[in-house]
Amino acid sequence: MLKIIKDDPWLKPYREAIEGRHIAALEKEKNLTENGRLSLSDFASGYMYFGLHKCNNGWVLREWAPNATAVYMTGTFNSWKKDENFRLSQTGNGVWEITLAEESVRHGDLYKLLVEWQGGCGERIPAWCQRVIQDEKTKIFSAQVWNPEKPYCFMAKKFKPNTSPLLIYECHIGMSSQEEKISSCEEFRKNILPRIKKDGYNAMQIMAIQEHPYYGSFGYHVSSFFAVSSRFGTPDELKHLIDEAHRLGIAVIMDIVHSHAVKNEVEGLGRFDGTGYQYFHADSRREHPAWDSLCFNYGKNEVLHFLLSNCQYWLKEYHFDGFRFDGVTSMIYYSHGMGESFNNYGDYYNGHQDGDAITYLILANKLIHEVNPDAITIAEEVSGMPGLACNREKGGYGFDYRMAMNIPDFWIKLLKEKKDEEWHPSSIWWEMINRRRDEKTISYAESHDQALVGDKTLIFRLIDAEMYWHMQRNDPNLKVERGIALHKMIRLVTASTINGGYLNFMGNEFGHPEWIDFPREGNGWSYKYARRQWNLFDDQSLRYHLLGDFDREMIKIISGIKDFQNTEIQKIWDSNADQTLAFMRDNLLFIFNFNPIKSFTGYGFLVPEGKYTVILNTDAVKFGGNGLNDDAVVHFTNYDPLYQKDAKGWLKMYLPARSAFVVKRVNNIDIH
Repeated sequence: MLKIIKDDPWLKPYREAIEGRHIAALEKEKNLTENGRLSLSDFASGYMYFGLHKCNNGWVLREWAPNATAVYMTGTFNSWKKDENFRLSQTGNGVWEITLAEESVRHGDLYKLLVEWQGGCGERIPAWCQRVIQDEKTKIFSAQVWNPEKPYCFMAKKFKPNTSPLLIYECHIGMSSQEEKISSCEEFRKNILPRIKKDGYNAMQIMAIQEHPYYGSFGYHVSSFFAVSSRFGTPDELKHLIDEAHRLGIAVIMDIVHSHAVKNEVEGLGRFDGTGYQYFHADSRREHPAWDSLCFNYGKNEVLHFLLSNCQYWLKEYHFDGFRFDGVTSMIYYSHGMGESFNNYGDYYNGHQDGDAITYLILANKLIHEVNPDAITIAEEVSGMPGLACNREKGGYGFDYRMAMNIPDFWIKLLKEKKDEEWHPSSIWWEMINRRRDEKTISYAESHDQALVGDKTLIFRLIDAEMYWHMQRNDPNLKVERGIALHKMIRLVTASTINGGYLNFMGNEFGHPEWIDFPREGNGWSYKYARRQWNLFDDQSLRYHLLGDFDREMIKIISGIKDFQNTEIQKIWDSNADQTLAFMRDNLLFIFNFNPIKSFTGYGFLVPEGKYTVILNTDAVKFGGNGLNDDAVVHFTNYDPLYQKDAKGWLKMYLPARSAFVVKRVNNIDIH
């Protein structure tokens, strides 16, 4: 019996389904690796064979197009004409190939494929190409020959991510500039990396890396899976950015999209060889009902080859430290998770699961950790499928972490539906720790999802339009003060209860105002909301930097305890009537008073005897609070003979309304 089932008796009725997916992955791996003669990494090396490559005799270009009757290479080197000298030949199994003399094409040349099939033809960007650019005037995308004289050479050769705990700064290169434009890798490296380092995050998760025709898709409608979006610069500039991050001790995680692909046919894979089913499903499953995109057919070995090779490519060629897999729920259910309740275990094993997609995810995780044992994989999955972040040997999918997507949903629901006096700490506590014991999660109060147009960030829900007029430090405003107080408390209770890692989206740490809205026809193609206004944080006369300063101190405390995420969480107290909550991790005591109007004098908590000092106070003036406590005061526990055997005493403190503290136990002195 698999360990995942032994550890969770509630899974026993579904043993056949769980063991079935495990066996299916093992069998598929045997099939792909010729019964173990090859490694999975050997199989996933397609990017070294397909696409355009410089070789000893010049150039070689290979593509897979099984339905094609003829394939030509066209480009700036032959005036984009159908030329017999650039006609590819069939080599078998749907593969087309051409070998060219060295002088035939040069670095920087643009090219495409002219693919002919029975009854039609069309221009196509090679599926395996590693460089795509867009003409600024015509907006047309083309593949580009990329062979610089001095390719980038990585300096940081052996980098190992720090995951104790994993503290992720989620970011988007294009919108990282303060200016109303698309920012570049070089600008990000020079201007944003130092901020991430200073703020104490040890990882960054970059969105929208793979080329996508529509900037406003946030990178989710991918067209060229092996190409860095040229909007952000050259491949070498991205490599320099990753290398510099490693030098600073920051891991770089890529948001990888293998859950679907853009429908575009000229730029993407939609009908690459004239058929709609080369990479995708042929029936009603071909199109995603909600995303206006195409769904991969994970049952085809050629598709597995393409996607697994894509994983290895980004790891080896760019030195990414791992991936956040987007849209996992959409992959593993025939329904894409739409309209499903997921109220009990039976909903996970009701026959509505896509076994081919599950097999792919298991193999992808196996491959990634085979290529780099220290790699990080994170699943964005909303249903709560058991075993997702459990290793394959135990019967799981093999992800290292899963996104705790219940937490941001909880905060939104609380802010929308409950009055401040209805916030129950017992509910907050439950949501923060509601997870499977054997699976690590990435906790977060909000990510980019909550900031996209049509939704609101937490700070905007809390303060709304008052942010435009009352964020000056010398401008008292009750709504702003409430928002600032709760913004800090929400983040602190979320970050301090992690069992794996914590994530913050770029700018949200200092309460970046407004939403994210990429340029589109509806907003006049404006970049006003597709940027980050760092000047708001840097302006000491505004209150934004108070939130940013608090976030930095919070991250410093969490990262200051080795393996903080693994320390036991011991609830000390909660009271829905008072709206108070307290818990301990290691030698830190976290105290929250969510009450909007009541402050408490001499509020007692039964904790290990000793001496305690305040190391973080959300109500401190330097963090935008009222400064009602003297944080320099040292606190001692009061002896209680009833708890003498437990070596516990009463720690009594003044708790202002809407405030939270982190109190450190300094030592265990004899105080009785």
